Amino acid sequence: MNYTKKMLRDDALKGKNIVVTGGGSGLGKAMTKYFMELGAKVAITSRNLEKLQNTAKELENKTGGKCFAVQCDVRNYDEVEKMRDTVDKEFGSVDILLNNAAGNFISPTERLSANAFDTIIDIVLKGSKNCTLAFGKYWIDKKEKEKTVLNIVTTYAWTGSAYVVPSATAKAGVLAMTRSLAVEWAKYGIRFNAIAPGPFPTKGAWDRLLPGDLKEKFDLAKKVPLKRVGEHQELANLAAYLVSDYSAYVNGEVITIDGGEWLKGAGQFNLLEAIPEELWDQLEAMIKAKKGN
Repeated sequence: MNYTKKMLRDDALKGKNIVVTGGGSGLGKAMTKYFMELGAKVAITSRNLEKLQNTAKELENKTGGKCFAVQCDVRNYDEVEKMRDTVDKEFGSVDILLNNAAGNFISPTERLSANAFDTIIDIVLKGSKNCTLAFGKYWIDKKEKEKTVLNIVTTYAWTGSAYVVPSATAKAGVLAMTRSLAVEWAKYGIRFNAIAPGPFPTKGAWDRLLPGDLKEKFDLAKKVPLKRVGEHQELANLAAYLVSDYSAYVNGEVITIDGGEWLKGAGQFNLLEAIPEELWDQLEAMIKAKKGN
């Protein structure tokens, strides 16, 4: 099976103007590329303007589409409003906001400083809030309809997870905001949905998350029932569908794309997968013996 095939027709996002936070690299870059291939104009934002400009030029050369680089620290509401106005002036309007900017690191929580905790909360939760308010209030004031906000969360947003507590806390907040505003702002013609990805390794993020030989020691594919990690195009396909008109009746949903990873981790007896066949044979024989008594 070819997991890297594109899902939607080539003009599926023609006429759509999209803002992708954290769009300069990794999954944000992959989603941006596919949006452009489908006919959308995309503005990518992050703090590193040089990196954004290089990405925009690369994607324009590859797709023939329009990619606009705008520097913005999503933690600062004034910068977000300025970014919104800059993109609105460049494109004429913005139809879709993709809150993708994130930060994370693995650490025992007692080792974290208050500032380290705040850094993740500020980027993920405060940043998503800033962008959502800045664009949402603007659309409402202008009475602009048929707008979409897509948030990238994570499967541990609803379960929590040890050793990534700031990220789990922030993503849980983003998920609650997604579901809450899907109801409250539907009357204004704004849809909200979220994607909860499992392991989709990216060079930069995963090198920071699992440095050195940790990637070999913690083979993420082994945690996934499908025994593989995700391909970037698979996530891009889902994101493109959720921001397209094809999903116009999908609102307030979080869609998990993780090969069954979180379900495997959630089941109380799932660890029994490690039991070898020979031991199962012995257990079966013991159960049959007890039934015969």
